[in-house]
Amino acid sequence: NPCPPSDRCSIVSNVTHAKERHNISTPAVLNGHSSPKYRPSRFVKKNGQCNVVFSNMEERRQRYLADIFTTCVDIRWRYLLLIFSTSFVVTWVFFGVIFYSVSMAHGDFEDSSLKSDGLLPCILNVQGFMGALLFSMETQTTIGYGWRCVTEECPVAVVTVVVQSIVGCIIEAFMIGTIMAKMARPKKRNQTLVFSKNAVIALRDGKLCLMWRVGNLRRSHIVEAHVRAQIIRSYVTCEGEFIPLQQMDLNVGYDDGTDRLFLVSPLVIVHEIDKDSPLFTLSRADLEAEDFEIVVILEGMVEATAMTTQFRSSYKSKEILWGHRFEPVLFEDRNRYKVDYARFHRTYEVPSTPRLSAKESTSEFCYENELALSCGEDEEEDMFDMTWTPRTMNKINYHTKEYTVNCIYIVYSNYKNGRT
Repeated sequence: NPCPPSDRCSIVSNVTHAKERHNISTPAVLNGHSSPKYRPSRFVKKNGQCNVVFSNMEERRQRYLADIFTTCVDIRWRYLLLIFSTSFVVTWVFFGVIFYSVSMAHGDFEDSSLKSDGLLPCILNVQGFMGALLFSMETQTTIGYGWRCVTEECPVAVVTVVVQSIVGCIIEAFMIGTIMAKMARPKKRNQTLVFSKNAVIALRDGKLCLMWRVGNLRRSHIVEAHVRAQIIRSYVTCEGEFIPLQQMDLNVGYDDGTDRLFLVSPLVIVHEIDKDSPLFTLSRADLEAEDFEIVVILEGMVEATAMTTQFRSSYKSKEILWGHRFEPVLFEDRNRYKVDYARFHRTYEVPSTPRLSAKESTSEFCYENELALSCGEDEEEDMFDMTWTPRTMNKINYHTKEYTVNCIYIVYSNYKNGRT
């Protein structure tokens, strides 16, 4: 660490308002991360919704109206239907008023003058505003009852009919496109994707790993499915700057391609806690004391629509079980495989899981290897003179320090290579 922890305790910036200083204030920190007493809120909810509220946005309405299509697709159905219903009613009334005004200016409502001069009205069978409104509705919706129609007496009325027809087509096209885009959104597809309620930390192939489970409840596949993960926690820099939500990637197989999934049956996603992992120094005691959040993301294309969908969830540190593994859910049943989703969220404890962090476990393993080599120097000649058989290898004892056959073979190989 380039600076000692003592230099990382001032985390409140020079903020004018006392309320804002209080909102960003936290207790003292350790190793650049917040104190265990600081419990931030969940950033991503279990259902995938981001727990973020925007405030004090400048020109919010103008920005949303500038992208009206996306706004209409994002809003709730009730508001969308209200907008379209209002737009239809407003255009009907607006053009109805125009038709009524044209007829009145032409004198269509003066029966005596029309009959004496033999002139045709601008719109046949329109005797008032209600008739003009009905004619406007029939024109825009192309109902065409054949009772009311515009005549050649008023060019303004003809132009108004043309304009209203164009406006009606635009509104209907926008409405149909918005509704289709909203219905085709793969948002509801997330309801049939599921993450396990808890994540676990246990040994896999001799390495400490963070694991969680993901499943697809539909028979249709998620094409090109891949998974990502990030750890989110507060952080304080050497200069005293407080970062409330620092995001760091967790490697889930991007380098070797294991992040791409064939999600036919539930799969366990594995993050190996190595020296490049943000969890490398995390022990069981640290897990119980610290408070962080791991956001997991599953992305892919819906097979039916070829549209990209994203499913999110998160695990707080208290939702990560140390020394547990997931129960198996896939069983062979006659000539097929059966998935038991009743076991999907279940875990079982593995007492042999070390309580130390991956860093401490690695250091201890290296120390034991060095101890074995140093202890073996005094008995080097006896080691090479003896006959190596599986039976004798199991009986090897270095100063009451017993090792397995594999460890003995590794030590023996190192000595042999050193001699030769």
